[in-house]
Amino acid sequence: MFDSLTASLQKVFKNLRGYGKLSEKNIQDALREVRLALLEADVNFQVVKDFIAQVREKAMGQAVLDSVTPGQQVIKVVHDELVNLLGVDAVGFTLSPAPAAILMLGLHGAGKTTTCGKLALKWKKEGKKVLLAACDIRRPAAVDQLRILAQQVGVEIVTPQKGESVPGIAKRAAVEAANQKADILILDTGGRFQIDEELVEEVREVHREVNPANTILVLDAATGQEAVNVAKAFHEKLGLTGLILTKLDGDARGGAALSVRHITGCPVILAGTGEKMDRLEPFYPERMASRILGMGDVLSLVEKAQQQVDTGEMMEMEERLRKNTFSLDDFLGQIQQLRKMGPLGDLLEMMPGGAQIPAHVKQQMAAASGDGIKVTEAIIRSMTPKERAHPEIIGASRRRRIAAGSGTRVQDVNELLKRFEGAKKMARTLKKSQKRLLRFGK
Repeated sequence: MFDSLTASLQKVFKNLRGYGKLSEKNIQDALREVRLALLEADVNFQVVKDFIAQVREKAMGQAVLDSVTPGQQVIKVVHDELVNLLGVDAVGFTLSPAPAAILMLGLHGAGKTTTCGKLALKWKKEGKKVLLAACDIRRPAAVDQLRILAQQVGVEIVTPQKGESVPGIAKRAAVEAANQKADILILDTGGRFQIDEELVEEVREVHREVNPANTILVLDAATGQEAVNVAKAFHEKLGLTGLILTKLDGDARGGAALSVRHITGCPVILAGTGEKMDRLEPFYPERMASRILGMGDVLSLVEKAQQQVDTGEMMEMEERLRKNTFSLDDFLGQIQQLRKMGPLGDLLEMMPGGAQIPAHVKQQMAAASGDGIKVTEAIIRSMTPKERAHPEIIGASRRRRIAAGSGTRVQDVNELLKRFEGAKKMARTLKKSQKRLLRFGK
């Protein structure tokens, strides 16, 4: 996400930090580089022009030029203006009164139907009763796709009856949502390869039938400026209440995310960051600005950990580490807990300084971590319960047997046991440090 843009901006800011005192020429040169970086990231030209003008006006002020850390002050100005560009505050859905209708729009290939399933899962996890409605009767297998997604996430679905029109499906779904006392009705409408009057009129009719609380456009972030043009056209013709950007994980440039809100005035609510059903994240402008500038996003990282990691289980593992009863089963459980948080590359992006790791290195690390976890699982599952609880008994013959049973090499078994001992040693060191600090505090 934003890899090329972040790398370019990091280079500019590194030069700025090197100056003890900034001149107007230094700032002009830096802003020229920022402008080029934004244009290369496929950010709309008018957006870039307005953005640079705002940054220049504030960065040229005496408060910045006379600052003890002028480079840092310019970076702060750029950060604040990025937040303004992205929307300042996070925006959500209108979910009352129930059943709240969510009218989902989008062109072919944007990921609209998959996003409907992701939304259904998100709200179901929050304890809400969700009903899906398949209103896309033109795309082959669209109804089947939504039906499969509904089964996967465990929600009810309304499907077309023979000869039924799209507005008719929507009207019947609204009645069914009310009868079922559903909290949310998600309507998956038909897409097109481009916006045409037939599509617009069909959506208008659906809108009249269900009076949705939310009219949401799903955009493929990887299409860059085309996504911005599509959003502008939809908003002018139908009046959107929010946007969802998909495939943001695959778009290294990020131009659509930076342009779309400024051009349309319509807020980005969520971002799709992967194909899995739980890969849908709230769009926080301030956090996104920090990630773009390579400052990380610790708050999102903490929230992801709270959602995905069983804190009770982690605390029990920590206790076993302290008591030196930590087993290989615990070690495997710890790794599996971390894996729930998502790909390693995404987690690195959220950590301060993580953006400075080259993209190809992140990819290698992510691939290695994925394969490494599989190897670790295979090795530990090839051990007996006694061996997992007491790895110190695993001698040469046992290591050969475990390697053969797991389809790995003896070196792999040795490396795993070495890492396990390293984790235990680190825990003991931390425990000793904690005791020393407590004594010092007294």
